[in-house]
Amino acid sequence: MTDDNVSLITLNKPLRCIVKLGGAAVTCKHEIEKINEENLGILSMQLSQAIMASDSSKNVPGMDWSKRPGVSEISIPLDDFREQSLLESSNFIVVHGAGSFGHFQASRSGVHKGGLQLIPIVKAGFVATRISISYLLPETLAWAGLVVSVCIYLIPLAHAGMSLMVTSLNLEIVRALAREGIPSVGMSPFASGWSTCQRNLASADISQVAMAINSGFVPVLHGDAVLDTVQGCTILSGDVIIRHLAELLKPDYVVFLTDVLGVYDRPPTDPAAVLLREIAVDEDGNWSIVKPVLQNNSKQVEITVAAHDTTGGMVTKIAEAALIAKLGIDVYIVKAATDHSLRALKGEIKTEIPDDWLGTVIKSSPS
Repeated sequence: MTDDNVSLITLNKPLRCIVKLGGAAVTCKHEIEKINEENLGILSMQLSQAIMASDSSKNVPGMDWSKRPGVSEISIPLDDFREQSLLESSNFIVVHGAGSFGHFQASRSGVHKGGLQLIPIVKAGFVATRISISYLLPETLAWAGLVVSVCIYLIPLAHAGMSLMVTSLNLEIVRALAREGIPSVGMSPFASGWSTCQRNLASADISQVAMAINSGFVPVLHGDAVLDTVQGCTILSGDVIIRHLAELLKPDYVVFLTDVLGVYDRPPTDPAAVLLREIAVDEDGNWSIVKPVLQNNSKQVEITVAAHDTTGGMVTKIAEAALIAKLGIDVYIVKAATDHSLRALKGEIKTEIPDDWLGTVIKSSPS
């Protein structure tokens, strides 16, 4: 695996946290291209509180100034920014899954299996998947010393008097974060030159991510359809992206936000399912359940993956989280848009796991 200019990548101040917004947490995963607006709104507010932790009581002006449906003018709150002092903030990276905005297209066309040059439907599916996930990334313009996210619309010529505004999941997440005063910028792994070889990460240039962080932005990456040197193309999971970023940028901790409380010993729909509070990973990558003590304390956990999920679901999440923990970086897997997720984002779980906190901590075993 190669990284361009890795030796030249340094951050002005340490990276505090990498956050994974699970596709199932921010979209209605069984309804094609439908965002879970309530969860996304709550998570954006929680991220704002965590990032601006030095003084969360201050009102931070929103940064989404794009024209919205039903609004005749664009409102730019210049006075709010003139009166706003620069707030001390922590360095964060956000990576989101595709949820219902890419898995359906990818699974139907077989993008994750490759065959880009051999099977016409794969090339079409590659394009469709990227449109659904990331095609409409915001262009960033500097204006009056501020950042303006400019919305790009695709308006198909359909019936007279009607138009369809098409936006991507990445754009909507960037907008939601910006509305809470988070200076978020969308970044596409495909456009940044990330690629794979036989579905394993082969090349990833993170220099743009580091530059964005050093410039005061919060990069927002996502799972993406990428080129593969052997099979033509595949789907690069957001969980794999997070592990790679963690290896190079060494955050204090990593948070995976999901639609369930954490990792269970069996599918959480099973009435007998037990939430695993703490999992330890040794230097060889083997992991074991620390809390609670189970009668059959085996590292094997039964996992189910939705039929349309082309990235492995919780299976990939646990595997990548274990590799991150092996680096000495704590990983928290927790239900999104809850008090438990807010506490994890703020790093309140780092010293010890409170009895009233529900989630899963994955950490390296003591030497």
